[in-house]
Amino acid sequence: MNTFREDEKVEKETLKINTLFRLYAYLLKFRKEIIIVLALMALTIIVKVVNPLLIQKGIDNFIDTDSPSVNGLIIIGVCAVIINAISWICVRKRTLIISKVSNRILMNIRQELYTHIQSLGFEFFDNRPVGKILARIIGDVNSLKEVLQNSVISLIPDFITVIAVAVIMIVIDWRLGLAALASLPVMVLGMWFVQIRSHKRWQMVKKKNSNMNAFTNEDFSGIRVVQSFAAEDDTNKTFDGILVQHKDAFIKAVRLNDLFWSMTELSWGVGTVLVYIIGVNLYKSGEVSIGMLVAFTTYIGLFWGPIMNLSNLYNQLITNVAGAERIFEIMDIEPEIKDSKEAKELPNIHGEVEFRNITFGYEEDIKVLEDVSFKIKPGETIALVGPTGAGKTTIVNLISRFYEAQKGEILIDGHNIYEVTVESLRGQMGIMTQDNFLFSGTIKENIKYGKLDATDEEVVEAAKAVHANEFIMQLENGYDTQINERGTRLSIGQRQLVAFARTMISKPRILILDEATSNIDTHTERYVQQGIEELLTGRTSFVIAHRLSTIQKADRIFVVDQGNILEQGSHAELLAKKGIYYGLYMAQFDQSAIL
Repeated sequence: MNTFREDEKVEKETLKINTLFRLYAYLLKFRKEIIIVLALMALTIIVKVVNPLLIQKGIDNFIDTDSPSVNGLIIIGVCAVIINAISWICVRKRTLIISKVSNRILMNIRQELYTHIQSLGFEFFDNRPVGKILARIIGDVNSLKEVLQNSVISLIPDFITVIAVAVIMIVIDWRLGLAALASLPVMVLGMWFVQIRSHKRWQMVKKKNSNMNAFTNEDFSGIRVVQSFAAEDDTNKTFDGILVQHKDAFIKAVRLNDLFWSMTELSWGVGTVLVYIIGVNLYKSGEVSIGMLVAFTTYIGLFWGPIMNLSNLYNQLITNVAGAERIFEIMDIEPEIKDSKEAKELPNIHGEVEFRNITFGYEEDIKVLEDVSFKIKPGETIALVGPTGAGKTTIVNLISRFYEAQKGEILIDGHNIYEVTVESLRGQMGIMTQDNFLFSGTIKENIKYGKLDATDEEVVEAAKAVHANEFIMQLENGYDTQINERGTRLSIGQRQLVAFARTMISKPRILILDEATSNIDTHTERYVQQGIEELLTGRTSFVIAHRLSTIQKADRIFVVDQGNILEQGSHAELLAKKGIYYGLYMAQFDQSAIL
């Protein structure tokens, strides 16, 4: 098994401010809560900057005076206890509010991302493993929690504290203030240098993690194939290689991130040493008091402590903003299939379908269909046959608007399907494919998925029509029997019957059966064919089948190949022509005779 490939290159090398602004814009929906948080924040900042002044007042009045006042010191101590208790309450309240807000924002982002992904067309899912999509919805969104919380809890108060303390230090004594701030420019320059490289490395970690999720999801989804071919060792080696890549990328990122702390601590230490050197000389000359010097050293801690927190927060931004970029990258993808501004509801249809000069290709330079035209009468059953890749499924996908043609028009009852809403179009269609997905839940819930408001009687009626009722009633809880994801508890034929009942209950005006009976045994197929005949009655139907014996009763058969419809007619007419269809039919007939 080949090593799981990267799906995209790391192109951004610097922290994108626009991404942060876009993320923080979600906070604007909680203005009331943010205003309360800012008010509480202001109180805590005031307490922080006042504490050193109380220390200075207490020391100077008690030590640097001829008659020290114990009562005065007690009063200062009591004041300090009261204001710090208030500050502690404010911090607790602020943290609680912002935690609730951040979790609500994460819920909104995850819901918005999930809803947007659901609106994207097949092309999006064709090019991305499910595991990588899950990594966006779960992992990348979770990585934003600390960013949102700490941005409000730490970023704003710490930033304001740093500015306030810097101003106070300069006002108290500009010489000591400049000494304390002397190493700041060097630290900022170093952080900027590290950030450029760190962001790129954390983006790589995110992508390696996404690859790991995608491989794991794919491997476990195909576990039967892996075990059937005894490929466990090979997949283990592949997974081990992915883990090693993730580990190496993580270690590289962490090593660079550690520089943030070391640079901050070094700058803190240098600033403190300079303040002590200059401060001692100023004290000896009588220009500063002991209280002022102690207060100043406290202010140094108040200055560099938030700087340390800011560097840590900046570190988190570098680490997690890559997740935000990946989330917004998906949100910025425009749905390939969407309603136009003038789109109208498609009225109840009779089922006339017309292709007018349709040209389509999944890739711009490779055309699957080229100038295809045909017209289907209401209630007519059309069988599509031809080699794999000829364009049979593409035709029915275009009718359902899972893809849009590059050229031409598709009309249903005279309505251009590109001028009606997608919901009103697909709401009148029933689609059943070869690999029908069953959800975890009961059999009844899976059948009701075709019509969410269906009654229990309608569920049973639909199941009886496709002869699924017999095997369902033999299960331990009948229609309330729980099945696993993809219906693994049921046989392939049983899963097809449940999926067919789900299609039947929707009572579509246009029915699409794409290899609907390919996985059903001959005995079961006999019963399903009876249900199919009932379902086809009065409905326009498109049936794709490789077993030509199943489509002999179709009103018309289209032989699709080379990007167009090469032959069309009834089964008898096409056999009489002795053309392409005749060759396909005789080849299957001879093969069946041999078997």
